[in-house]
Amino acid sequence: MIRVINMNDLSPDLGLKSGFSKRFIEAARDQARVKGLTHEFYRYPARFSPSFVRGAIEAFSNPGDWVVDPFAGGGTTLVEAMAMGRNALGIDISSLSSFLCEAKTQIMDDQDISAYRRWMECIETTINMHSPSERHDGYADAGYYRNLDGPEFWRLRKAIEQALSSVERLRRKRSGILARCVVLRTSQWALDSRKTRPSVTAFKAQMHKQAGIMLGAALEFRDQINSLDLQSPPKAISLNRTTAGAENEKAVAQACPPKLIVTSPPYPGIHVLYHRWQVDGRKEAPAPFWIAGKLDGAGSSHYTLGDRKNPGLQSYFDNLKATFSSVAAMADEDTTIVQMVAFSKPEWQLPKYLEVMEECGLEEHRPWDMPIEEEDGRLWRNVPNRRWHAHQKSRAPGAREVVLIHRKGRA
Repeated sequence: MIRVINMNDLSPDLGLKSGFSKRFIEAARDQARVKGLTHEFYRYPARFSPSFVRGAIEAFSNPGDWVVDPFAGGGTTLVEAMAMGRNALGIDISSLSSFLCEAKTQIMDDQDISAYRRWMECIETTINMHSPSERHDGYADAGYYRNLDGPEFWRLRKAIEQALSSVERLRRKRSGILARCVVLRTSQWALDSRKTRPSVTAFKAQMHKQAGIMLGAALEFRDQINSLDLQSPPKAISLNRTTAGAENEKAVAQACPPKLIVTSPPYPGIHVLYHRWQVDGRKEAPAPFWIAGKLDGAGSSHYTLGDRKNPGLQSYFDNLKATFSSVAAMADEDTTIVQMVAFSKPEWQLPKYLEVMEECGLEEHRPWDMPIEEEDGRLWRNVPNRRWHAHQKSRAPGAREVVLIHRKGRA
């Protein structure tokens, strides 16, 4: 039997901060689009709301604390934690995620900005169909050009190659990371899930526009960090590895036990294309890894904890148990673990999910000091416009997410 800890059973240190229930619930249900700071550097699939992360950080941690995200994804948790004066650790099996976390959380100095501005000013002449481009043969031979190697893509492919060559000439590391992220975001705009391909002229104009937007966001993030009244600026650590076993990493030991673990793991039975773009219809392209200068890990199951075609999702729940056993090992009795999860068939997947949490030594809590209208007493939200449920009815199971809060069981 799964034990649930209700508000009346909690000692004061196990609940939300006084008066925070309403604000946290509102943040969890906020359906505003992802925006602000560096959050729009890339449209990572199934991003969760910065408002929700901010609400969790505000409710369950204090400035100077460590906040951990074991499925870091697009880096939302790391950005929000730093912006609120917390140190952040992100872990993700995807090297693309690690690149984005680094790009979004780096604090650029004036020399970085100057070098980046010079690069940005040259975009118009850098991309020129009459000039040669440098083909990235290693990536091409390894298949990273797949579904972009045809004659209909040669102009955009050449433009991307020329832009990447200009990035690689930048000598300042942080400038290069931001510039590469600009190329990645512009290429995503040009290729991912588009019915028609833009012209090279439109691609250049979009890249210049994107470069300006992202510079402004990087400066906003820097100003936010500088405005914090802290003895030293917050730090962010990003690890490219599976979370299972990560408690043995030296960098993890530095951050653990954290005050808060907040994350959105892959959803059981729901297909999300984390590692590919869809081009020319539904053809999958691994181009984002080539553009980010990273290596792809494997097929979709590598990024989603298991094969969704398995009706019992045995591999998913086995991997979930291995992962959250390590999450529990990182935590102590004062760590709050907050998750946002959705289920394709919640009637059996949610109980199974909670059973796995209990097997990992984690107890579910519902630390609200106000009524929740859902019958099960949990905090649910409708999901705004996600690709993985675009063809479902708005109240279909995959279109709803639930907030789960756990603590390590007291011995």
